[in-house]
Amino acid sequence: MPKRRANGEGNIRKRKDGRWEGRYTAGYDANGKAITKNVLGKTQAEVKDKLRTAIEDSKKLDPVKAGSYTLEQWLKLWYSVYVEPQVRYSTQEFYHNAIDHHIIPKLGSVKLEKLTMLQIQQFYNELLKSGRVQKKNQPELREHGLSPRMVQCVHVVLNKALEHAVEEKLILANPAKKCKIPKNTRKEMKILPEALIGPYLSAAKEHGIFAPMYLELTTGLRRGELLALRWEDLDVQNRTLSINKSVARQDGKLVISTPKTPNSIRTVLLPEDTVKLLVEEHERHPANPYLFPSPRTGETWDPDGFRRLHDRIIKEIGAEHVILKSSKPL
Repeated sequence: MPKRRANGEGNIRKRKDGRWEGRYTAGYDANGKAITKNVLGKTQAEVKDKLRTAIEDSKKLDPVKAGSYTLEQWLKLWYSVYVEPQVRYSTQEFYHNAIDHHIIPKLGSVKLEKLTMLQIQQFYNELLKSGRVQKKNQPELREHGLSPRMVQCVHVVLNKALEHAVEEKLILANPAKKCKIPKNTRKEMKILPEALIGPYLSAAKEHGIFAPMYLELTTGLRRGELLALRWEDLDVQNRTLSINKSVARQDGKLVISTPKTPNSIRTVLLPEDTVKLLVEEHERHPANPYLFPSPRTGETWDPDGFRRLHDRIIKEIGAEHVILKSSKPL
């Protein structure tokens, strides 16, 4: 019976082309067949050093799984096992955007163990210059590079996936770990100027959405939080508003969910005039449980539709694209 070579055992020979070759057993596959690998060098001493390093490295890898994945294959497996079961839908969208729109198109075909820090650094640099994706039926892009913040997000995803690949003994080290990530560049926040608050609210009134726009403008509520409000969330006597849910579109449907962090659940104290405005708004549709129901469906507003209406009003009053926040309290 032939002797089974121990894991990591190797031998050195001189090839016909004059180079030296070291062969070693990296492990055994599921059928018990030896997985043999080799190293090459100009001298016996060089190959001896390479062989020693290769044997030590092979002990840190899974010989059956290492070398069997491209980056795309690993990202998809990693996402389904480590990410999808653990995160909310909105966070899944964040991962999908980084993986499907950026990482896979540029690096997906690279074998996992062949991926280098240089390749990843060049990838990040390209994202800064021309990483934006032109979407169908959308206006032509004015800027083609991703923001530093978005490149950071792509790095977070890729770095996490590669860290798990190290833990799974698929690669020896994470090539993304020491890449240089662009720093954020501070941009001045564009808010609604005081002189345009009156015209903005007048236009909102004409569109029948004065109350929600006024509340968003004066409280700074997130749009999903604003549109998920119900009449029961308003405490008229104590002049408070309970913020405990948010609405977002998921797989084509509007879904109301609780915030993912405890700090997002809060109570907002309202001025008396604002409470009066909300009571008058509810009296327009007393049988509807939502504070700001959609006039089309009677259910919650679609946040995207509400944003488009905001953009239309901004255009009507001749303002730049701004976030809906007053420069000072009303």
